[in-house]
Amino acid sequence: MTVLPDDGLSLAAEFPDATHEQWQRLVEGVLRKSGKDVSGPAAEETLSTALEDGLSTRPLYTARDTAPDAGYPGFAPFVRGATAAGSAAAGWDVRQRHATADPAGTNETVLADLENGVTSLWLGVGPGTLPVSGIARALQGVYLDLAPVALDAGSEVGPAARELFRLYEERGVPKDAARGTLGADPLGHEARTGERLDPVDVVELARLCGREYPNLRALTVDALPYHEAGGSAGQELGASLATAVAYLRELTGAGLSVEAACAQLEFRYAATADQFLTIAKLRAARRLWARVAEVCGAPDAGAQRQHAVTSPVMMSRRDPWVNMLRTTVACLGAGVGGADSVTVLPFDHSLGLPDAFARRIARNTSTILLEESHLARVIDPAGGSWYVERLTDELAHAGWEFFQEIERAGGQAAALRSGLIGERLAATWAKRSEKLAKRREPITGVSEFPNLTERPVERVASPAGAAGGLPRVRRDEAYEVLRSRSDEHLASTGARPRVFLAALGPAAAHTARASFASNLFRAGGIEAVHDPATVDATTAADAFKASGATVACLCSSDALYEEQAAEVAEALKSAGARRVFLAGRPAESAESAAVDAYVFAGCDAVSVLSSTLDHMGVA
Repeated sequence: MTVLPDDGLSLAAEFPDATHEQWQRLVEGVLRKSGKDVSGPAAEETLSTALEDGLSTRPLYTARDTAPDAGYPGFAPFVRGATAAGSAAAGWDVRQRHATADPAGTNETVLADLENGVTSLWLGVGPGTLPVSGIARALQGVYLDLAPVALDAGSEVGPAARELFRLYEERGVPKDAARGTLGADPLGHEARTGERLDPVDVVELARLCGREYPNLRALTVDALPYHEAGGSAGQELGASLATAVAYLRELTGAGLSVEAACAQLEFRYAATADQFLTIAKLRAARRLWARVAEVCGAPDAGAQRQHAVTSPVMMSRRDPWVNMLRTTVACLGAGVGGADSVTVLPFDHSLGLPDAFARRIARNTSTILLEESHLARVIDPAGGSWYVERLTDELAHAGWEFFQEIERAGGQAAALRSGLIGERLAATWAKRSEKLAKRREPITGVSEFPNLTERPVERVASPAGAAGGLPRVRRDEAYEVLRSRSDEHLASTGARPRVFLAALGPAAAHTARASFASNLFRAGGIEAVHDPATVDATTAADAFKASGATVACLCSSDALYEEQAAEVAEALKSAGARRVFLAGRPAESAESAAVDAYVFAGCDAVSVLSSTLDHMGVA
């Protein structure tokens, strides 16, 4: 027996290192058992997951997956964080949004948030939200030297900023104690509304902040309009970079130094439930901005200030409780990715104005991750991960490529007005919509595992969002149309549209496909009736008539389809079924003239469900 030296590092030292090729051969064996005869890199490629921007996630990353040196936290290229201490000192800034038109009501929720863990305020000001004259009432009782304020005032940024300055002076807040951002973002406003703003006021605000308010930033580079229009992570990065460069040109052209201009910018990004993509996106954003600052001759000014907001696109209206899970994962990604401020949208955000419980859960999401999970105790916890470092590098290149395309088109303003940005985002969303329709990107509670009996969550309607610019999309929008049709049918008839599941043979033969079909049809608001548990050619007609359904779906194994499908389908048609489906692919099942369509994993669920509702006569 070999005796290993007691050096404290002997664990598994007697085993030889496994090679990448050995792992690939094991993968080949597993794939061969599933009927896929591939070898070498092709085997690994089979297990890869395609992402947007032409990227993909591979099943295994090793030291061979190199990426540029990420440097140290607080030093260029700032990939690992804008400050040397990261969020380890006090955690990230917990910033919650307030966007109601009632100053007194806003004040009530503002004080409740600040008393229960929120550390800064994000105020919507302007049409549909807080009037400029209501800012003082909304901030009554708020210690403005302790709670930073971020304004989101659109075209009213000038009056809103002057009102905030007046409050600082009236309440005796020292100018160096005023913190936050005035939120001036003319290009972001144009992307939202199509309305062009004169940048003169923005330049004056930047000069004033640089001269008198050292801890107050004048401009926000908001990437949410591009994310909410269906853009990819790379497009979000590229558009934000082009916007920031446009502001940099405007400010330096007005006499500010590069360092002073950079100090006036705060960047806002979306955090999604894909935690690794969120982590990599925020790290890539810092690297890209550091590169711009370096090219402009001010490498030390490239530390990007980041505000991450949980994605409105991912929030569902049906089964909104699942949004708590989505926002928790998104918040985790934002925190690990190094965001300076994080806003967790309430789980009922898509339904209207949040109630007190939803606001509490939103702010407690950050509190739990910070105080109980100690997520901020480690600086850049994802740093050194081969996967994260490689994904950061790939996203940085994708963002830079889109940024260059915008610059070649004349810059952000020209690319917006020519329609180039809108076209690129629409093309990306079209591809993603296809994945959503085919449930390749499932939405829990909507396209997967919907609950038709769940009581709807009702909220007071939110103010109408700005219109006229880029569209705002949601992952659940196609399914929401289907479910709304079902709701209207329920309201007018007292019952939802129904599909009869004609299960053939024993449970072992039909359970898997019956469950699949039930789940599929419920995604369109169609109630699945599976009673009796099994039917045949002699009982199918009576069972169908008793179900109250107008369409039917055969569910069983391929073997039983060959024996019984044609006869049972004919019986269902003779009993009045307007349409007969078969759960399974056509190539795997016995063909029958009485079978109208097939449903299977990867089929276009939205198209199938829409046409089914049409055949049912659901308006």
